[in-house]
Amino acid sequence: MLWLFRFFTASIGRKFLMALTGLGFILFLGTHLAGNLLLYRGGNAFNAYAARLHAFGGLLMVFEFGLLVFALIHVLFGLWLFYENYRARPIGYRVRKSGPGQTWGSATMPYTGLLILAFVVYHLIRFHFADKTSVTIYEIVKNAFQSPLEIAIYMVAMAAVALHISHGFWSAFQTLGANHPKYMPLIRGLGLIFSVVVGIGFGFIPIYMTLV
Repeated sequence: MLWLFRFFTASIGRKFLMALTGLGFILFLGTHLAGNLLLYRGGNAFNAYAARLHAFGGLLMVFEFGLLVFALIHVLFGLWLFYENYRARPIGYRVRKSGPGQTWGSATMPYTGLLILAFVVYHLIRFHFADKTSVTIYEIVKNAFQSPLEIAIYMVAMAAVALHISHGFWSAFQTLGANHPKYMPLIRGLGLIFSVVVGIGFGFIPIYMTLV
C-alpha cells in the first residue's frame, strides 16, 4: 500500500488521477447534455426525464457522491500541480513565447478550471438545490433564462468548459499512455469536436429558452 500512496502523491500519480477523473467528467458532460437536450421537446419531456432520474433514489445519491469525490480529486490535484509549476518558475519570462503545440486551451487550463468550479457551485445552488415544491424543474430553468445576466453567466461558463475540454480531452489520453503518432491526431480531433459540441449544445439552451 505504501507504493500506491507514493505513486499517487508523486507528480505522475496526480496527473494519472487527474486524467481519470477528467475523462469521468467528460463522460458525465456527454450524458448530461443528452438529458438537457430534452428541453427542446418541452416541459413534459424534460420533467419526465428529471422524474426518472430521481426515481433511482439511493443509486443517484451514490452517483452524485462519486462525482463530488472526482471533483475534489481533480480540483485539489490540479491546484497542487499548478502550484508546483509556479514554484518552479516564480519569476515570469520577460518575453513570453508559446511553446510548440501550446494552445489557448492548454495555456488557460488553471483559470478555466477555477471558473468552471465557481460555475458548478452556482449551478448547483441555482438549479439542483432550488425549491421545487411549487414549480417544476423546467419552469425553474425557463425562469432563470429570462435574465440577461444569467444567460451571460451561463454562456461564458460554457465557453470556458469548451476551452478546458479542447486541451483536457487529448491530454488525459496522453497521460494514460495513448500518445501514439498514429492515434493522437484522431484523439485531438475528437477532443476538438466534442468541445465544440458541448459548448454549442449547452450554450444555445439559454437562448432557446428565451424564445419559447
